[in-house]
Amino acid sequence: MKLTRYKLGEILNVTRGASLSGEFYATEGEYIRLTCGNFDYQNNCFKENKSKDNLYYVGDFRSEFLMEEGDIITPLTEQAIGLLGSTAIIPESGKYIQSQDVAKIVCKEDLLDKNFAFYLISSALVKQQLSAAAQQTKIRHTSPDKIKDCTVWIPELSEQKRIGKLLRSIDSKIELNRQINQNLEAMAKQLYDYWFVQFDFPNEEGKPYKSSGGEMVWNEELKREIPALWETKEVADIANVYNGATPSTVDELNYGGDIVWITPKDLSDQKQKFIYQGERNISQVGYDSCSTHLLPSNTILMSSRAPIGLLAIAKNELCTNQGFKSFVPKYRNIAIYLYYYLQYHLRQIEQLGAGTTFKEVSREDIIKFPVLKPSDNILDLWEERVSAFNDKQLEIQKENENLTKQRDELLPLLMNGQVSVNSDLSDD
Repeated sequence: MKLTRYKLGEILNVTRGASLSGEFYATEGEYIRLTCGNFDYQNNCFKENKSKDNLYYVGDFRSEFLMEEGDIITPLTEQAIGLLGSTAIIPESGKYIQSQDVAKIVCKEDLLDKNFAFYLISSALVKQQLSAAAQQTKIRHTSPDKIKDCTVWIPELSEQKRIGKLLRSIDSKIELNRQINQNLEAMAKQLYDYWFVQFDFPNEEGKPYKSSGGEMVWNEELKREIPALWETKEVADIANVYNGATPSTVDELNYGGDIVWITPKDLSDQKQKFIYQGERNISQVGYDSCSTHLLPSNTILMSSRAPIGLLAIAKNELCTNQGFKSFVPKYRNIAIYLYYYLQYHLRQIEQLGAGTTFKEVSREDIIKFPVLKPSDNILDLWEERVSAFNDKQLEIQKENENLTKQRDELLPLLMNGQVSVNSDLSDD
């Protein structure tokens, strides 16, 4: 495959967004201002920014800054390590305003395919050049000129189109899977709310319990009515709670073994409900050197220091660092219920956090946290129904991990010409 050398500025244009005055930021409105929070840089895609509540803009701006569906954007400010060089595609026309921290990429269509450009900008080659040229401040910056100054080698347009189409098809499948999992999770949360907040779980006749006149009794500890025969327990009554620990990082013999070791970063980066592998493993020597615990499958993991409340369900034996409190259920039918119970009550759990440098929830406070325990027959029915959701979610999650691995392995090979795309395959 023949590759031609270009400066990015020869094959695309890069424009900076509008300078938007803070006095017109609002909590509601017609237009949303784009920020660096719209880049999911782990997955290299667009995300809705939920970190701020004043993302709407109600002031005047030039029409050229209103984004169209399919526009490619890249950040000009590195508010998180690895952000520079990320790309995202605008999902909807007439909704998002390009701000000054965001650059718009426009391809010269006779030289550069749009899909190919999306992956070219986010390739290691371009990211390395942007990182090297970034201003060395606490928050690093790049500029349209620095992006255009990056050197790349690209194939002819027809090959670009085949490469872009292949990579886009993989990403489309990943995104579809992600949406399916989000829908399954929304269904599980809705069912939890219906059964355990509104108390309209099926009664003996299959009718909604509370709405059909099921007996309710006042619970002083929860300060509300609950179904008769349900109990209030403490976490310690339904689960053993363990702290995690970190082996010494000085001794390399502590790491690289067969014991899966999870840190909050493994949850925050992946944002996945199930966890069975982490960024690092530890050895038996490392495990024996610290006070972490080997936890069984279906243990509920919760990050207990900032950010408090990242939750996951372990799907194999593993251990954690000290950033977690881990809940090993004492009953076979309580694990999934406990996961959603903790998720529903995260605000109350966060309020237990204490500390000056960073907030942390202690094991002593966690084990005393009140838990509403439904009757066993309802827990059995809940476990049966939601397990079907969970099994499908885990299957999809693993498929996405395999697709992501395949894409990430293909990307550099396709970009540097080591691998080409069969034209017959690209037409499928």
